[in-house]
Amino acid sequence: MQIDIGINEKNRTDIATGLGRVLADSYALYLKTHNFHWNVTGPMFQTLHTMFEQQYTELAMAVDELAERIRSLGAFAPASFSAYSELSSIPEEKGVPAAKDMIKQLVEGHETVIKTARALYPLCDEADDDATADLLTQRIQIHEKTAWMLRSLLEA
Repeated sequence: MQIDIGINEKNRTDIATGLGRVLADSYALYLKTHNFHWNVTGPMFQTLHTMFEQQYTELAMAVDELAERIRSLGAFAPASFSAYSELSSIPEEKGVPAAKDMIKQLVEGHETVIKTARALYPLCDEADDDATADLLTQRIQIHEKTAWMLRSLLEA
């Protein structure tokens, strides 16, 4: 059945493609945050272990919202490690860095998601896609707050 939501097919495809990048970045950040939750050590263990759990739990909900928005636009959501690897701008962590380096990597990851999401606004404006713009605004607010909280842990 044809999709008739007031956004033409090309714009829906372009927006869904951009959302796929946001989804891939979000999933890569989810995986990195979960990794750090499991493997953090040191004097800040309890604080970081708990904080990282809250963050990866929030990210798990976010990837579902992003994928469902992609589906609402009539596209299939990327859903494999190889697709995420191709689409994400967040580098994979293969080791177990020190706690302070974990925090720095997560700040950088949240900032990356913010920039990836922000890049979609012109497409949303062009297509009059307020629903996607609203979702992006919500995601950006959460990532900016999380980056600020993580960054605060690094201050003297």
